[in-house]
Amino acid sequence: MVQLEADERVDYLFNSPMKIIQSDDIFSFSLDAVLLSKFVYVPIKRGHILDLCTGNGAIALLLTERTNAQITGIEIQERLQSMAERSIKMNQLEHQVNSIHADVNDAVKQLIPHSYDIVTCNPPYFPYKADSDRNTKRHLELARHEVAVTLEEIVSISSQLVKGKGKVAFVHRPERLLDIMSVMRREGIEPKRLQFIYPKQGKQANIMLIEGIKDGNPGLNLLPPLFVYNEQGQYTKELLNYRYEK
Repeated sequence: MVQLEADERVDYLFNSPMKIIQSDDIFSFSLDAVLLSKFVYVPIKRGHILDLCTGNGAIALLLTERTNAQITGIEIQERLQSMAERSIKMNQLEHQVNSIHADVNDAVKQLIPHSYDIVTCNPPYFPYKADSDRNTKRHLELARHEVAVTLEEIVSISSQLVKGKGKVAFVHRPERLLDIMSVMRREGIEPKRLQFIYPKQGKQANIMLIEGIKDGNPGLNLLPPLFVYNEQGQYTKELLNYRYEK
């Protein structure tokens, strides 16, 4: 049995039998993390995957349903890293997944450069702004705003840790598309797959998924749109069955 803090609870991961420790006051995983874990290419049998800004470990845990590769998550917030570590233990995945408490900006020093087949990240979405625009809860502020790490730093770190011809995948907001694509190319990661996620038919996209290849050749594949809810307000079949197929 794992120990829970007073504000924590155990939930099931999206459409999965696995469980995860969460807290409304600290952090809870979102659909963004689920989508990234299903979107990114992963080797089936072996390899090494790195999940930056891993939070409470949702992406790392969900990836185990698709691959036998070794998965490492890095999280700057000690409380979140503890939640991830205990969730790994709760699902008996210590043999495949590990969680490191560290600043992502120090990852290149602590890990072996160009040693990962895949790097994923669900980064903070919002640039640093005035205090009035930021979340007043420190845990949520770090998760949602570029306070501890910027988009440019995340892409640069990913580029330094992924192998040549390895893949890097992000989930982000559509309004940051030009920012992320320009930084990816500058850091030697060629965008190769792009998909927009829509809340439902008739609404604007509110999530984007993008994957690039380190030192890859030009050529972007725009995937079909994915809709989250149908007209009845239920998850679409496409979402429930969503998974990247090579």
